[in-house]
Amino acid sequence: MKKLLLSVAMMGLFLSGCGAATVNDGASDDSGETDKKAASELKVGVSISTLNNPFFVSVKDGINDLAKENDTKTIVSDAQNDTSKQSNDMDDLIQQDVDVILVNPVDSSAIEPAVQAANEANIPVIALDRSSDGGKVLTLVASDNVKGGEMAADFIIDKVGEGAKVVQLEGIPGASATRERGKGFENIAKKDLDIVESQSADFDRAKGLTVMENILQSNSDIKAVFAQNDEMALGAIEALKAADQSDVLVVGFDGNEDGIKAVEAGTLSATVAQQPTEMGKLALQAAYDHFAGKDVSDQVDSPLELKEAE
Repeated sequence: MKKLLLSVAMMGLFLSGCGAATVNDGASDDSGETDKKAASELKVGVSISTLNNPFFVSVKDGINDLAKENDTKTIVSDAQNDTSKQSNDMDDLIQQDVDVILVNPVDSSAIEPAVQAANEANIPVIALDRSSDGGKVLTLVASDNVKGGEMAADFIIDKVGEGAKVVQLEGIPGASATRERGKGFENIAKKDLDIVESQSADFDRAKGLTVMENILQSNSDIKAVFAQNDEMALGAIEALKAADQSDVLVVGFDGNEDGIKAVEAGTLSATVAQQPTEMGKLALQAAYDHFAGKDVSDQVDSPLELKEAE
């Protein structure tokens, strides 16, 4: 009899644990409805992958600009491209009892446990630029990265012709933007171009320079480079300049301030330009809409535009 009672008790604990792990759509009361709050009542946690990249500085500025207009408190953390630090930052935001978390993941897989922890704390999560591979996010605010990669490939073909030898500099392995931009580019380039090298440079300018230098040692006859962000593109340009190959076409992605300046100067051939400040505003607006009781779509698209040198 005692064994039977113990089994029943253990089963009750097991079921209770399963219930606690259930993900949900966001902060809600016992009826399952969202607790409505005004923008000025919200405390918003923000976790950015790195503030060493001008693009994400602009994303942060967009969030803070809209927050200032609406008297919203923000707590911003910089993960410094470190997945462990970002997980700790997310935990700190949860402990500070924020109403919502806006997260731009370093790695879409590594962020999953932190998103799940926020789910369990009943804190809605909004993903920025890169998604989470697991857990529940209220929405993803991002550009169409696949389409952007295709735009880059089409531009290269238009300028250097089909069959040309090209190089792709990839972003951080595991980041959804890396996968999606690469997929879009390869959708076209694998059919109509000759991709001689495709290597990761972690969305970093210095690494873009180093990786490009190494690639040029065995590929001196390339016609174009697609870099999955402007920072890597600018690094690649320096490597090409040092190798006296400044005539190689270079296409970036993001449209950050330095990238746009390089396009205007004619050193960067083109960039698939996002609008990072607008992206930040769209993410915070999604939070406002959620706490106003409005429906928020699963994905909020941020516009893209190909900017090319004249």
